[in-house]
Amino acid sequence: MEGVLVLNADLGPLHRVSLKHAVRMLVRQVAEVHEAVPDRRIGIFPVPRAVRLLRYVVTRWRFGAGPAWSRAGVLARDGRRCAYCGGPASTVDHIVPRSRGGRNTWLNTVAACGACNHRKGDRTPAEAGLVLRVKPTVPTWASLIAR
Repeated sequence: MEGVLVLNADLGPLHRVSLKHAVRMLVRQVAEVHEAVPDRRIGIFPVPRAVRLLRYVVTRWRFGAGPAWSRAGVLARDGRRCAYCGGPASTVDHIVPRSRGGRNTWLNTVAACGACNHRKGDRTPAEAGLVLRVKPTVPTWASLIAR
């Protein structure tokens, strides 16, 4: 299980937490089980897939510029799939290499497998003979939380 989805009191998605954290929220009575795994329990609680907060949390900041760049965010945005070959990805590749002025931005980074990242090296995809299968985008909060 990749984590438990935390929903606001109005059922809007907030973020994901570990199963341990979700159970702590249930014990402290700040959340209730919204959706659970059938026929599985942790003590008196069903194993949650999603919990709903009992009080509304104001999230005005989420509607601003969007999430900040992060390696985990790039991997989540691309579904942990290599942008060059489509295989499982574990690294982040800079389309314009950092040595040539490329920055850590959503539009300059993609998820890549170790082989493709090594093959590309310190070159652009065209120079390395690689073709991007996906176009990098700036994600929204909702798209990152849903994964």
